[in-house]
Amino acid sequence: MGHRARSSPHVAAPAAALLLHLLTLAPHHAAVASNPPYTCGAGAPPNIPFCDTGLPIDRRVGDLVARMTVAEKISQLGDESPAVPRLGVPAYKWWSEALHGVSDHGRGVHLSGPLRAATSFPQVIGVEARAVYNNGQAEGLTFWAPNINVFRDPRWGRGQETPGEDPTVAGKYAAVFVRGVQGYGISGPVNSTDLEASACCKHFTAYDLENWKGVTRYVFDAKVTAQDLEDTYNPPFKSCVEDGHASGIMCSYNRVNGVPTCADYNLLSKTARQNWGFYGYITSDCDAVSIIHDAQGYAKTAEDAVADVLKAGMDVNCGSYVQQHGASALQQGKITEQDIDRALHNLFAVRMRLGLFNGDPRRNRFGDIGPDQVCTQEHQDLALEAALEGIVLLKNDGGALPLSKSTVASLGVVGFNANDATRLLGNYFGPPCATATPLQALQGYVKDTRFAAGCNAAACNVTAIPEAVRVASSADAVVLFMGLDQDQEREEVDRLDLTLPGQQQSLIESVARAAKKPVILVLLCGGPVDVSFAKTNPKIGAILWAGYPGEAGGMAIAQVLFGEHNPGGRLPVTWYPQDFTKVPMTDMRMRADPATGYPGRTYRFYRGPTVFDFGYGLSYSKYSHRFVASGTKPPSMSSIAGLKALEPTATSAAGAAMYEVEAIGAEACERLKFPAVVRVQNHGPMDGKHPVLLFLRWPNATDGSGRPARQLIGFRSLHLRAMQAAHVEFEVSPCKHFSRASEDGRKVIDQGSHFVMVGEDDEFEMSFMP
Repeated sequence: MGHRARSSPHVAAPAAALLLHLLTLAPHHAAVASNPPYTCGAGAPPNIPFCDTGLPIDRRVGDLVARMTVAEKISQLGDESPAVPRLGVPAYKWWSEALHGVSDHGRGVHLSGPLRAATSFPQVIGVEARAVYNNGQAEGLTFWAPNINVFRDPRWGRGQETPGEDPTVAGKYAAVFVRGVQGYGISGPVNSTDLEASACCKHFTAYDLENWKGVTRYVFDAKVTAQDLEDTYNPPFKSCVEDGHASGIMCSYNRVNGVPTCADYNLLSKTARQNWGFYGYITSDCDAVSIIHDAQGYAKTAEDAVADVLKAGMDVNCGSYVQQHGASALQQGKITEQDIDRALHNLFAVRMRLGLFNGDPRRNRFGDIGPDQVCTQEHQDLALEAALEGIVLLKNDGGALPLSKSTVASLGVVGFNANDATRLLGNYFGPPCATATPLQALQGYVKDTRFAAGCNAAACNVTAIPEAVRVASSADAVVLFMGLDQDQEREEVDRLDLTLPGQQQSLIESVARAAKKPVILVLLCGGPVDVSFAKTNPKIGAILWAGYPGEAGGMAIAQVLFGEHNPGGRLPVTWYPQDFTKVPMTDMRMRADPATGYPGRTYRFYRGPTVFDFGYGLSYSKYSHRFVASGTKPPSMSSIAGLKALEPTATSAAGAAMYEVEAIGAEACERLKFPAVVRVQNHGPMDGKHPVLLFLRWPNATDGSGRPARQLIGFRSLHLRAMQAAHVEFEVSPCKHFSRASEDGRKVIDQGSHFVMVGEDDEFEMSFMP
């Protein structure tokens, strides 16, 4: 979400089961603060339908809304909804944050009472929300997370908040995040009337620019093709709704093809509610309704802006604009009371699904979640596990890592990111339970550890290189902690360059020259950086990317450096060279255009050099993969009777026929699914957790059809002992995994060959030819 006029990760190893484990609400400790706000407790009017838990929620909401005056109704349409005392309805605050743990950046959570901290997981992870609410330190249970926008451009300041550049990863992440927050299992049925807390997928849609060369998110008009909306920008939101069953969606600041997303009926009502079956509330980003009139000029008057968003399907405005102008919009006939009632129905339904109209929540289903369930050892262990799994080893020449405690008698630690715990937390964080800086963690491994900051901050415009060189030249081993910080990348701040800022490169190279052995470079940053100089420098033996690893990040980095954990993380984003900055951030096209030299974006469509590829990551072990023929059984296409191809078009693959997925039908698509079994072996020398990535590759992806060069279709992680082998099975769905978006946004499957790959080791061919 965003704060207008205020300033407000990435799990690198894509492991859906781990993500769910980390995202499950795990509220815990401290004394009770005060009573949580709720409705329908002792003293409520007798026999009042909206308090009758035996009635369906729709009937209860209808009864409540019918009892409200017009003024009371309009008052509820802002993120700070006041109390309605005569009905016993307390005030409610819709805006709470939980990007990677309960945060006090919104208005609804207060970590200033007996509970003063919450577990801070690596970005992006989250929440101990219900415990904070039950402890009387929250005025809402609607959390505006996760951020699932595709990390389209490496300069985006908020890319750090997202799961990366791949729509499949973002969609699976969205689903498990939502299910964890709302109290569901990783799969299977959901209890839509009983939410532990409410998750909100943001920012819908095509939002990935803050402020680039004077173009701000408030006025940016994203020009997006139907093809790119269908196969890149919207899939994570579709998965969030259909697979995660999210109870909240946030529409974004920007316009898409001229229409503000919060005023787009086709997007909010038709796509999300009608096509995807969304059941929940839709909020604007903060002050997004006001900018429709004030900044974008899309609406001629304030009342027009209110009418545009309510009629489009938005329910609550982060801010007070609708509350201020709703009455005059009604008086002018630009909205009706039915428009208001529609929004209120969605809002109160969510509050009832949270159990806030069922009497004291401490006596209901989630009432036993108390303050003792915040900052538990279990949650802090999970924070460490997540940080360990997310670290990516990018370079390890000559076995520079792991370090040995027995041979490293003295350790030089250099870098501004080494001794500041806040550098580990990214953005939208609450006070963590406990933190140790990387320097403090490493001091626990090597008693003689020497430190020099070398720079003042990531900007590195004030240096102390001679001091850093002295430390490096005197130590047995040297670790540098460099990268970015929240002054370089954050909400409202995009980068202009992909290189390390200021004098960082000079500092790194000076230290590397002075050191006795090749140095270790640890990067703390959310977005990718061009470290080509370090990749090719033999005096830099290893490179680790740790992202913003949360409260346990310092310890996690130390465990990886000294071989107590075998790294297995993979990059969720492409790392581009500095030359990519010639591409305007405002160009929303995903596909390359050779005629104009446009290189395309993300590993799926980019045609250019990289520093490191999406999915790249080394380990201290060596692994191999191969398909198991006896377990991998593609179906016979002849089993799909009556399948009729569309006529070839100019954008068909090499003029071949295509099959429309919708025409194939759900039943036939189900019959086309088949297992792909992969044998994975750890050839040693260490035990490790290894992610197996399954890709689809098309031949001739540059033939003008708009097909990706390759597409991730599945990922699973295995923990294997040294020399152990195991099988992992993927379900492959040709209708889902072999299809692509045509220019008009339809999902089609090209006739002919499709190749399923596991890493770079092995692939098999399936011909889609009835």
